[in-house]
Amino acid sequence: MSGNPNETKLVNFAMANGTRRKIINFLANGSKSTGEIGEIVGKATLDFHLRILQQADLIKLEEGIVKLSEYGKNFLKNKTEKSEEKTADFSQAKPIDIARIRQVLPCIADSSRLRVSANMTPPLGGILKLLDPLFPRSNYSDRKDSLIIQKGEIITTIYGSGKVIIRMIKNEDEAKEELERLKSIINEAIAKGEAPAPREKVKVDLMEIYKHLPQTNCGKCGEQGCYSFAIKLMARQASLEKCTLLKEPEYTGNQEHLQILVNYI
Repeated sequence: MSGNPNETKLVNFAMANGTRRKIINFLANGSKSTGEIGEIVGKATLDFHLRILQQADLIKLEEGIVKLSEYGKNFLKNKTEKSEEKTADFSQAKPIDIARIRQVLPCIADSSRLRVSANMTPPLGGILKLLDPLFPRSNYSDRKDSLIIQKGEIITTIYGSGKVIIRMIKNEDEAKEELERLKSIINEAIAKGEAPAPREKVKVDLMEIYKHLPQTNCGKCGEQGCYSFAIKLMARQASLEKCTLLKEPEYTGNQEHLQILVNYI
C-alpha cells in the first residue's frame, strides 16, 4: 500500500466491519484455512469479506489458506500500539455518578415499555470507547460518540456528553436498578485504573437482520429483495434509510431493532 487517499479509504472500509476485524485478529496467530475462519465468523458471507480484505491488501489467499500480508501485519501492530497508548489515559478517569431520572416516556418500539433519560457526571468523554469490553453485547460508535449496551430486551445508550437513555424498561424502579448496575460496573473498572481487555462480541447473523426487514421485496431500496438488502447492510454498503417502508408506523418496532443490530456489525 502506498498510502494514497483511495487506498486508505479502502482499508478504512475493510476494517469498519466487525466480521472483517474478527478475521484479521484471528489471523494474528498465524495462517488459517477458509474452513477454520468460516467456523469462527460464519460461512454465509465469508467469500465477500475475504475479497474486501484482499482488495485492501490486508490478507493473502492461496489454495484455501488465508494469512496476513506484510501490510496487514504492520497494520495490526500499529493498531495494537495505538490501543496501548489509549489505555494509559484511563488512569486519569474519575468515578461517575448518575443524576436522578430526567424524563420518562413510552418506548417507540413497544408502548407498554418505557424510555428513560438520565445524566452521568462527570461525562466519560474519551474513555467511553475503552469501556466497550465491559459489556458482552455492546458497541461504541465514533460517529455518535456513544456506547450502546444490550441486556436482554433493555437497550442503554451512553453518550460521551454524559446523557444516558434506556429503552424497553418496564417501570421507573427497573430503570433505577439498571442505572445503579451500570454505575457499579463502570466505577469498578475505573477504580482498577486500567482499561478492560478487549474481548469478542456477539456476532449479528445475516438472518437476524433479515427477519426484522419488511420482507415485501418491494425493490424501492434499489435491491432485488429484502435478503439482498440485508446482505448490503451486513457489508455496510447500504443504510437503513434506503428502506422507506421502515418509516411507516407498522414497522416502527422493526426499525428500532434494526438500528440497534446494525451497530453491532
